[in-house]
Amino acid sequence: MHNIDSDSEDELPSGWAEKSTEDGNVYFVNTCNNKIQWTHPQTGRKKVIPKDLPFGWSKSVDENGKTLYVHNETGNKTYIDPRLAFSKEEKKHANDFRQRFDGSTTAYQVLHGVDLSGKYALITGSNAGIGFETAKSLARHGCNVLFANRNLEATQQAIEQIIIETNASEESLKSIHLDLSSLQSVKKCALAVRTVFSDHLDMLILNAGVFGLPYEETVDNLDRTFQVNHLSHMYLALLLEPLLKRGSRVIFVSSESHRMASLKNVFVKQNLMYSKEQYSSMMSYNNSKLYNVITAKILSDKWRHKGIAVNSLHPGNMVYSNLMKNWWLYHLAFLLVRPFTKSLQQAAATTVYVATASELEDVTGLYFNNCFYCEESALARDTDIAQEVFAISLRMIKERMGDEGIGQYLNIYSTPELT
Repeated sequence: MHNIDSDSEDELPSGWAEKSTEDGNVYFVNTCNNKIQWTHPQTGRKKVIPKDLPFGWSKSVDENGKTLYVHNETGNKTYIDPRLAFSKEEKKHANDFRQRFDGSTTAYQVLHGVDLSGKYALITGSNAGIGFETAKSLARHGCNVLFANRNLEATQQAIEQIIIETNASEESLKSIHLDLSSLQSVKKCALAVRTVFSDHLDMLILNAGVFGLPYEETVDNLDRTFQVNHLSHMYLALLLEPLLKRGSRVIFVSSESHRMASLKNVFVKQNLMYSKEQYSSMMSYNNSKLYNVITAKILSDKWRHKGIAVNSLHPGNMVYSNLMKNWWLYHLAFLLVRPFTKSLQQAAATTVYVATASELEDVTGLYFNNCFYCEESALARDTDIAQEVFAISLRMIKERMGDEGIGQYLNIYSTPELT
């Protein structure tokens, strides 16, 4: 059960103060009678703080031997433990967390005080738009980011811009070629990633997507929207599974458009794509976003025992980015609503939150919007439909690439041959 109480309950009553111990526990002192207790006087629950200081802080002692905290950038000093700003209630179970942010929050606000040094992230579609803002936000806080994109020239320009804006190390930002319209490119990319991140991958953010495309077949004879948005991302996640360890997080960037998907005749024909004669760019996009949510839920169940968290999310409605560039009518529509929608920094907030928030440790299989979980569509929650979609996807990959990297799943999921 999720705790969605308001933050007002967390306010201390008059006369109470919050203190911390060196090992990351919080206790409460009644300054009127010096009574000390481990539970919050208002909520009755224990709180904990990170064992390490927030990013940019160090600890020293004053002339009297009292602990003093110093902000390295500003030089400001305080006797108040900065970790207390990130105190959280001790969780009784994984999904016991409260909402801290909303739709107006930016990625920078989500990451305030967070240190991602030593963390490794791979982000697809990271040379522009929401992916770029996600990469920039993570890099600003010390994360090593691998940019997986088709256009390496634009990617290098994005990396150089991030270095200028964040003072991130050039060594921590690398690029790798990934053409999501080619399953062979996906396989080649996955093999190369293992040489860059030979040990582990902390965050796999599957962000890239296309929208509003006319019917167009890829080199794999697949609808481009379907393959780029869904099948190639699913294949990449499966191939990178060996790099995912306990604590790793996989994020499928989906959309609220998944609620408008239609699976009419999909299972009769055993084909997840629309034919050229029946093709609708909008419906193809909607269905691909549904498949994102479904894939995240299936993998969350399969990888739960390994401690790998897999979630999906919606970044924002009609965010003005390069997603709508393929048709002038969509471009105009997005331009008209731009003053009323999220900025790119706000749109990146939910992705960054799901990828980094400490309270989401061990949280898996959920769908997020505006930095909090919400219920998916009925189609996405149907386990029979989910297993069938996953099975057909596997067969489509096998027909083109064989069973390397997906064999263990083919043994679990089986469907009739595609027609």
